[in-house]
Amino acid sequence: MAEVFDCGDPDQRSRGLAAAVSAVKSGRLVVLPTDTVYGVGAEAFDSAAVAELLAAKGRGRDMPVGVLVGSWHTIEGLVLTMPPGARDLVRAFWPGALSLVVRHAPSLQWDLGDARGTVMLRMPLHPVAIELLREVGPMAVSSANISGHPPAVDVDEARRQLGDRVAVYLDAGPSDRQAASTIVDLTGSTPRILRTGPVSAEDVAAVLGLNPAALLD
Repeated sequence: MAEVFDCGDPDQRSRGLAAAVSAVKSGRLVVLPTDTVYGVGAEAFDSAAVAELLAAKGRGRDMPVGVLVGSWHTIEGLVLTMPPGARDLVRAFWPGALSLVVRHAPSLQWDLGDARGTVMLRMPLHPVAIELLREVGPMAVSSANISGHPPAVDVDEARRQLGDRVAVYLDAGPSDRQAASTIVDLTGSTPRILRTGPVSAEDVAAVLGLNPAALLD
C-alpha cells in the first residue's frame, strides 16, 4: 500500500521525506513535487528501479528517463565535458524549468533507457524535491503519469494513474507551472530546443547570444 504525506504539514513533510529516502535507497518508486509537474522517480544508478519506473509508466526503453539533481555542482560529475553554453544556462535558469541534454560521462554505471550516451538533466525549483535529491543523490525522474496521458499536476492525479506501483507520494499541492520543462539539446554542433515550455526560446537565445529562430530549426 502506497503512503501519502502532506508536505504542507511540517511533521508529515519530515516523515514523508524520510520514507521517500528509504524507498529510493531500497529500489522503490516515489512521486515528488517539482516546479513544473509531479514526477515519478527512482535512484538513477539502480537499473532495476529505473526499469520498474518505465514499466509503471508503460514506457519503452526508446524513451529514456531524465535525471534530476539537487545542486548545480552535481552536473560536473555526470557529463563527459561541459558543452559550450551549458554553464551559462545553468547559472541563468537553475533551479528552474529548463532541462539540458548533454553527453554523460562513459564511466557512469546507469541504464536510463536507450539514451545513446546522452542524459537529460535538470535542477527543479522546489524545496521538497531539492531536499530529497540532496539526501539520495541524482534521481531518474519522469512525469508522474501513464505514457500518453496528461502529466499529473497534483498528487491525486498521480495516484489515479500510478496507484500502488509507487511506494511514497509527497503531496505539496498543485504544481506551480503545470507545464513540462523546456528542453535544450547541447549534444550537437549548435544548441536546439527539443520542447518548448516555461523558459522561452527568446530567454534561452538571450543567454546564448543566438537568434531564437536558430534554436528551433
